[in-house]
Amino acid sequence: MDHENFNDLLAFVTVAREGSFTKAAAKMGVSQSALSHTIRGLETRLGIRLLTRTTRSVSPTEAGERLLQTAAPRFDEITQELASLSELRDKPAGTIRITAAEHAANHVLWPKLSPVMHDYPEVKIDINIDYGLTNIVTQRFDAGVRLGDQVEKDMIAVRISPDLRMALVATPDYFARRAKPRTPHELQQHSCINLRLPTHNNLMVWEFEKNGEPLNVRVDGQWVFNNTSSRLRAALAGYGIAYVPEDMVEEHLKEGTLIRVLRDWCPSWPGYHLYYPSRRQSSPAFNVVLDALRA
Repeated sequence: MDHENFNDLLAFVTVAREGSFTKAAAKMGVSQSALSHTIRGLETRLGIRLLTRTTRSVSPTEAGERLLQTAAPRFDEITQELASLSELRDKPAGTIRITAAEHAANHVLWPKLSPVMHDYPEVKIDINIDYGLTNIVTQRFDAGVRLGDQVEKDMIAVRISPDLRMALVATPDYFARRAKPRTPHELQQHSCINLRLPTHNNLMVWEFEKNGEPLNVRVDGQWVFNNTSSRLRAALAGYGIAYVPEDMVEEHLKEGTLIRVLRDWCPSWPGYHLYYPSRRQSSPAFNVVLDALRA
């Protein structure tokens, strides 16, 4: 296969990923007409349509999707390998993109990475807050953070935090008005502050466990958020019970601004793990991040 075919394949991958000839042409620094001509030439040589074009969008055909799944990771590997050659320079450099839930970003990534990054001014950290189970390969992240039991089996996973314990909390004022729940089932009679997950737009089920017996409860209340810090704020304002990671509320519990209930029902989960594809060639910048988080 000659170099022209590689250029044409790269053009196809860029158009398919961007979903637009306009955006792809801008990214590649070529004209739309030249890009369109390139793709038509590739389709002619292969004898099959790779893209479906409408007035508003461009999307891969079945054959195009298959080619994209095969070719795109290879180009990514080449790009990563070229980036990793920066280790021949004096200092690690480049951007490391990580996807994580808000609590992991604030309580693990920030405290571990922020002291170290002063020493590596050419390393950029791009953190994306997301509660969905993001596919880091297709979304082109270098790594993701999940609890240990949620990491896919084909990924390398490195523990970056202790086990995570949950806590049920509300203000003394709230419990002055409402009797404290004695079992998780009684939470259904309380005002609870919910978390909405992006997967199917569902509310998070509150998971409990006692003596090895799991118990899941769906709760209701006046407030629903899609992040954790807002739920804690609503609890501190007296709007009801929040179910949040224990380390977020330690200071509030010490100060007495929040009271904890059903402690013996709140489970621990395997702590946060940084995960990344096993085929990834680690760059010096990635190794800086990995070493800082592993510590």
